[in-house]
Amino acid sequence: MPRKPRRPCSFPGCPNLTDGRYCKEHEKQENKRYEKYDRDPAVRRRYGRAWKRIRDSYISQHPLCEECEKNGKLIRAEEVHHKKPLSEGGTHARENLIALCKECHARTHAESGDRWHNF
Repeated sequence: MPRKPRRPCSFPGCPNLTDGRYCKEHEKQENKRYEKYDRDPAVRRRYGRAWKRIRDSYISQHPLCEECEKNGKLIRAEEVHHKKPLSEGGTHARENLIALCKECHARTHAESGDRWHNF
């Protein structure tokens, strides 16, 4: 299957071509900016080193996107999602987690309206 053509980095003035939104250099810079200015400080307290260990353990046991698997597609999982969000009383318990690809993870958040509620 052919790949999508690469497109220019979204960072103003950057001529580099990329597969994502930003080139590698500006992706790190944009992530730092997001963490500092846009992300809720309470989130940082909920997602620390313990979460990283839980996430890495879960993704190693569930390497494929669980939503795509239901539809017969085999796509590598890149995200671990809480079925019941921590903000609504969910926990890091394994029965509250699901491994998703980036597309399914973004769709889940878009459908629930919790990620882009300010726009």
